[in-house]
Order: sequence, then structure tokens, then C-alpha cells
Amino acid sequence: MQPRVTAALKTLIAVMLLLLLASQILVIPEVARVTALRNPDVAHLEIPGIIGAVIFLALVEITLICVWRLLSLVRAERIFSPDAFRFVDIILWSLAGAGVLIAASYAVIVANRAVSLSLTLLAVLGVVVSAALALLVVVLRGLLRKALELEQDMSEVV
Repeated sequence: MQPRVTAALKTLIAVMLLLLLASQILVIPEVARVTALRNPDVAHLEIPGIIGAVIFLALVEITLICVWRLLSLVRAERIFSPDAFRFVDIILWSLAGAGVLIAASYAVIVANRAVSLSLTLLAVLGVVVSAALALLVVVLRGLLRKALELEQDMSEVV
């Protein structure tokens, strides 16, 4: 991969990480506070909502950091090494965790009778997207494993 491309991707990942961190610190607590004020019947969900949202964004941040590390392996021409699998596995677990967190959050919303059609659609979309991305990562992990095997076979031939 071109060094410029990996540098551009790393720059974008750094920007995304900063924006996610700012969202965790500034946006989420404010949105939760305003929501609690406007809807006193669900105000008791303010703190759990903040915690869930911060954890969700932390999972996104973990995934981005793993992608950063994979880009570093690509740039060092070491992507076909066992180290890469550790980062791919962490991405996979982060996606699974995000899907479980979305489902659990929706269950809490339903239990508190605060459900709406838009929340239901968002929850279903979140679970489906996290499952689809996790399956995509499983496929890509298989491709990485196959490429590693082929590279090892080629090095034995040469």
C-alpha cells in the first residue's frame, strides 16, 4: 500500500478518535441531561445511558486503534504475521460487544416503556450492522490466514 494512503488513513483515524473522545466528554452528557429534563419519566436512565453510550464509543475507538495498528503492519510489510490476527480478533470482539450493548440497551428501554418506532428501527439497524460487520471481519480474517499460508508456502519454495 502506498505510504501516502496509510498516512492519510492514519490522519483520518486520529481525527475520528479526537471527535469520538470529544463526543464522550461533551456531547453525550449534555444530550443525556437535556433528554432527562424533557422526559422526567425516563430521567432515571440518564446515568446508565451515558455509561452505555461511552462504552459504545470506546468500542469504536478500540476498533479504530486496531485498524491503525494493522495499517502500521501493512506499512512495515508485516501484515502477513501472527501479530495481525490479534488486532483482527480484537476488532471482532469489539463488534460483537457493540451488538450486545445495543441489544441490552434496547431491552432496558423496552423495560422502562420508553420505546418508540424510531428507537426500535435504530436498535435493529445497530444489531444488524454490527453482526454484518463481524461476519465481514470473519471472512477477511480467513483471507488473511490463507494469504499467510500462501506466503509461507512461497518462502519454502524460494
